[in-house]
Amino acid sequence: MVMTKFISAAVLAALSLASVASAAPKKASPFLGKWALDIKTMPVTYGAPPQSVTYEFVDLGKGRWETRIHIVDDGHGVRDMAVSYRRDGQANAGSGYAGEGDSAAVNSPAPNVLVMSLARDKQLESVRTYAISPNGREMIESAADVDDAGVPFVRNFRFTRID
Repeated sequence: MVMTKFISAAVLAALSLASVASAAPKKASPFLGKWALDIKTMPVTYGAPPQSVTYEFVDLGKGRWETRIHIVDDGHGVRDMAVSYRRDGQANAGSGYAGEGDSAAVNSPAPNVLVMSLARDKQLESVRTYAISPNGREMIESAADVDDAGVPFVRNFRFTRID
């Protein structure tokens, strides 16, 4: 009888711990928040750098995210673009400036990695891979494309968390 009460108490305690563990909030993605491009470390092959670039990754709920990009170019012109998506690799239309692409497909093969394929006029524009550092304070964007002569290249851009 004492042993049965002990086992019952142990089972109840284990079930209570399991329900507390499953009720614990999920850890937010390391991407969520605002990021600023480190202009000083841009590749020299890029050309004239913009004055500033910020990326913001927002959780819209129900499995949807939005990436918002704000660029102030060296002539102080502003370009804003955004795309809402599920991280399932399916195409989604963007809004705003479409020079880099009018649609995007996004996938997340690991919690600290996003892959974004950008298309414009139904043609591949570029592929971007975003990786977050282990401390969550730095994001590297690797942009793969081809130049005007059709030669492939990959450029890396460093972002730091600002929010």
